[in-house]
Amino acid sequence: MSNFGAETTADEVLEGKDLTGKLVFITGGASGLGQETARAMAAKGAHIVLCARDQGKLDAAKEAIVADTGSEAVETIVCDLASLDSIRACAKEAGERFDRIDLLINNAGVMACPFAKTADGFEMQFGTNHVGHFLLTNLLVPLVKNGTNPRIVNLSSRGHHIAPVDLDDPNYQNRDYEKWQSYGHSKTANILFAVGLEKRLAPHGIHATALHPGGIHTNLGRHLSEEDAAALLKRIEENSGKAPVFKNIPQGAATTCYAATADELADKGGVYLEDCHIAPVDDEDKEGGVRSYAVDPDIAERLWSLSEEMVGQSFSY
Repeated sequence: MSNFGAETTADEVLEGKDLTGKLVFITGGASGLGQETARAMAAKGAHIVLCARDQGKLDAAKEAIVADTGSEAVETIVCDLASLDSIRACAKEAGERFDRIDLLINNAGVMACPFAKTADGFEMQFGTNHVGHFLLTNLLVPLVKNGTNPRIVNLSSRGHHIAPVDLDDPNYQNRDYEKWQSYGHSKTANILFAVGLEKRLAPHGIHATALHPGGIHTNLGRHLSEEDAAALLKRIEENSGKAPVFKNIPQGAATTCYAATADELADKGGVYLEDCHIAPVDDEDKEGGVRSYAVDPDIAERLWSLSEEMVGQSFSY
């Protein structure tokens, strides 16, 4: 149990840490939590690689981080997680440019978007949030293996409480699409992916965790109408019996920084974190905890097999 909590900021988590020599690869690094995580780590000496689909936004984020921290060790790489071709091209480029990845932070995501398909025909939320990260991570594992005390961090959400992953119909081919249910599927998958990674990579000294950053106003909510936002707030209040408490972006990035650097997590993986601590497995608490279906090793294996089928590639370590 850490001394940190819901109000802790990324800078406070990293106080006293020296990340010099650490190469940190962050998806969704061009804005929001990804950019703040990068800024906080760059300030502690880390070599940052910002990964996103828009080069213009990447350049702006890099410029802001360099201006804030004075660090010139900030690079960018383009990757569209909704395209397997783009992911493979990104991984190939990364292998040519970098000799290792010490911290891989799978931060990018889409939330509650209208029904859409990725370039490869996957439902957009599951395809981007899980399948895209599944392929990119596995293609980057050779670099992660070269890292020093390497870790993989998957940003999930309390949204995983909404629904288990649907292994029979992940792309909504046989049922009506519901955007919040789909988001829940994808966020559960993020946790199960950490469980699957931990099983395979822990023998190689690589540990994987998943986390809930908290409720934060970022551009993740760009698809929400005013009605959607109001309905979401109402549902949270009805579930918990009280008004939701939102974090600011520095507070939202804290648990990511904790997962990536905390000494007490050095040999722990396959767990889910919230507010800078390991959350208990709990199927009843509406305000926290990780659902048992999200850390079930058998479901994690079934998801891994489905994911390999979807990307047309198998991985063994």
